Amino acid sequence: MLGRRIPLFRLRGFRVNVDVTWFILAILLTWTFAEGVFPRKHEDLSSSTYWWMGIAGALGLFASIVFHEFCHSLIARRYGLPIKGITLFVFGGVAEMEQEPESPRAEFMMAIAGPISSIALATGLLFVHLVGRALEWPEPVTGVLSYLSFLNSMLAGFNLLPAFPLDGGRVLRSILWAVKGNLRWATRIASNLGSRFGLFLIIMGLLVFFVWGDFISGVWLALIGLFIRTASQMSYKQLLVRRTLGGEEVRRFMQVSPVTVSPSLSVEQLVNDYFYRYHFKMFPVCDGDRLIGCVTSSQVRDVPRNQWGQQTVADLAQPCSPENTVTVQADAMEALSTMNRTGNSRLMVVDEGRLVGVITLKDMLRFLDLKIDLEGNQA
Repeated sequence: MLGRRIPLFRLRGFRVNVDVTWFILAILLTWTFAEGVFPRKHEDLSSSTYWWMGIAGALGLFASIVFHEFCHSLIARRYGLPIKGITLFVFGGVAEMEQEPESPRAEFMMAIAGPISSIALATGLLFVHLVGRALEWPEPVTGVLSYLSFLNSMLAGFNLLPAFPLDGGRVLRSILWAVKGNLRWATRIASNLGSRFGLFLIIMGLLVFFVWGDFISGVWLALIGLFIRTASQMSYKQLLVRRTLGGEEVRRFMQVSPVTVSPSLSVEQLVNDYFYRYHFKMFPVCDGDRLIGCVTSSQVRDVPRNQWGQQTVADLAQPCSPENTVTVQADAMEALSTMNRTGNSRLMVVDEGRLVGVITLKDMLRFLDLKIDLEGNQA
């Protein structure tokens, strides 16, 4: 769901990032506030004042989202859940958890912390707004405070909807989990509701667009619905992967006799005798029993065709690193996480610096499919 992240700052040990899609929302919100919301609510102000109010409103909303996700992260830390960071993106923000909560109580407390924080912030902003009006602060200042209080109330209300992965959906999942003691079943029910709610928003967005002719509102409703529907379905699939592969060592389904190439091989021989023969995108490079690194199809692609006969594998080989290797004792989820982070579908499996196998995404997915088929009813 998230693409390239740009780090902004650290807050109590949590890294706050911004996804590149956030800039779309920042521009759209500022324009909406400056040209639509504040001119309707506060007449007879200058155009520049409306734009300053729009910028302040957008920044205030994003600060509110960071505060909302920060409260999630604090509770998650209290219950021992590792949080990679907080990322702002086009649909708001997300606290990036590396694993599922260990208990229904942890899930409930972490989920409810977000809406409670937004309600508290809305109340605080409303109080400051009333104080400002009593002290006759400038209208643009009290106007922005009032609207931010309203937006935080809306943020809390929307997140409390029982549609996974919204906070309300997580609260529902925690209750179902506590009742039946089955996280997978609870996630399936909550995810189904989230998926249907997303579909409802998509339909409403189309109606708003085609029937009422409101282009912006219709598009946003449909996009938010699509995001919720996709996220809810992905959340259930991710849980299945974690529950199925978690605890499985890489050695269980690695290829123990991988095809390797010599560093003295020419690039032309590499392409003709290995890439075109075995159809792999990565080959380990070994000099006898010594593992040197690996060579990939993307590296070969960067070499001009007329130089394939002059350059050797040694000229291209990448050294071993956490980006292309995994230890033989590693958990399968660690290998999958590395593949997801780097985009590599093949990793070298090493044991004390020696190559003992290769693990591929295809083999992991086959194992996943087979285990779910054989043990699905007992999970």
